[in-house]
Amino acid sequence: MGIMAASRPLSRFWEWGKNIVCVGRNYADHVREMRSAVLSEPVLFLKPSTAYAPEGSPILMPAYTHNLHHELELGVVMGKRCRAVPEAAAMDYVGGYALCLDMTARDVQDECKKKGLPWTLAKSFTASCPVSAFVPKEKIPDPHKLKLWLKVNGELRQEGETASMIFSIPYIISYVSKIITLEEGDIILTGTPKGVGPVKENDEIEAGIHGLPKVSSATLPVRLQE
Repeated sequence: MGIMAASRPLSRFWEWGKNIVCVGRNYADHVREMRSAVLSEPVLFLKPSTAYAPEGSPILMPAYTHNLHHELELGVVMGKRCRAVPEAAAMDYVGGYALCLDMTARDVQDECKKKGLPWTLAKSFTASCPVSAFVPKEKIPDPHKLKLWLKVNGELRQEGETASMIFSIPYIISYVSKIITLEEGDIILTGTPKGVGPVKENDEIEAGIHGLPKVSSATLPVRLQE
């Protein structure tokens, strides 16, 4: 193992991973609750690496939103560089997983949609991507057989099964890698199930994967961004 590899453990991907690629509209029940159309190809958007909020650090609410929503997602962490990979080989490039939140300024996103503008202000602000501890690939033999859950102040808000994804993880990896070269430490957020909803300052968000106690992330307080 070289010095670079030693100083960049995949288990701390959020400290050095560069790209956060997000997939929109990947669960039919969420597409319906948003009154959107199911598309024949995934919708992609990006978050900057400064969007990461590791376990225990607060979620920052931008001053320009009055309707911040939680979106619970399974994140796929890339274990090696990946460019234009076929779907059949895509899982070989996965290093592990993390539970992620795609924090979304819904009022801002609605405005962006009306104007036909990108979603950057709604999705890509500082601390808009809280992540759990890293889960090595070996701990999750089949990422399409997971049940994800999210609570706000102890109340269950989101529960969804990854079996309901419209686009499978290998399909997503292959699709993204044909457009964006993925590198070790990059993460793909694979979409949210139904039940998205608002949080306010000082709310506590807790999320987890059924059957994986270690992924039950610490509660994340919501704080107003200065």
